[in-house]
Amino acid sequence: MYKVLLVDDEQRMLDLIALYLEPHQYKCLKARNGEEALLLMKKESVDLIVLDIMMPGMDGWTVCKEIRAFSAVPIIMLTAREQEEDIVKGLRLGADDYVTKPFGEQELLARIEALLRRSLPSKKIQINGLLWDEDQFEVSYKDKFVRLTPKEFALLGILMKHPNKVFARGHLLELVWGYDTETEGRTVDSHVRNVREKIREAGFPIGEHFQTVWGIGYKWVNLPVEM
Repeated sequence: MYKVLLVDDEQRMLDLIALYLEPHQYKCLKARNGEEALLLMKKESVDLIVLDIMMPGMDGWTVCKEIRAFSAVPIIMLTAREQEEDIVKGLRLGADDYVTKPFGEQELLARIEALLRRSLPSKKIQINGLLWDEDQFEVSYKDKFVRLTPKEFALLGILMKHPNKVFARGHLLELVWGYDTETEGRTVDSHVRNVREKIREAGFPIGEHFQTVWGIGYKWVNLPVEM
């Protein structure tokens, strides 16, 4: 089930979009303003955002710009006016598509489905010779196999799929161990140490990529390709 964040200052519009999406197995989160949307983005992992432009206070353009500072999640902007300058401004700030109000259920669904298809994460990621292959459930460096446990493999994959995004320990616990886990953050630290050690033994400079963000959690950084 995909999770969609709906951002609009009109409760009626939020309810209408949710009414369109929920029968098609989308879980909808709702925010009535930009500040609330940004707070939700910090707490929740979402697959797509439907974002209204014309909101009091922080408008949709500002929200889009703020989100793009830390996330590449697909964004569809809603505009009540089909004016070219509105559309161009949104796209330049990082929006992926737009829908003009009023819109129909099928149009919105089609645009969401198209964006999600394009944004599906790769099942094979290669960084400077380090290969994470989801289909084969393997990690290797320059053809040297690195033996990881399922949890270690999942942890590494989440970070490599989202370069430069900081994941708090609690968020990683939810993503890898599940929402109902009683496991503590120290377990994440232990798995991180194991991943680093195993990949370092294979010869990959893991410390340059798999970085600790002190007091928060971890992130993956993609460096320039070695020549």
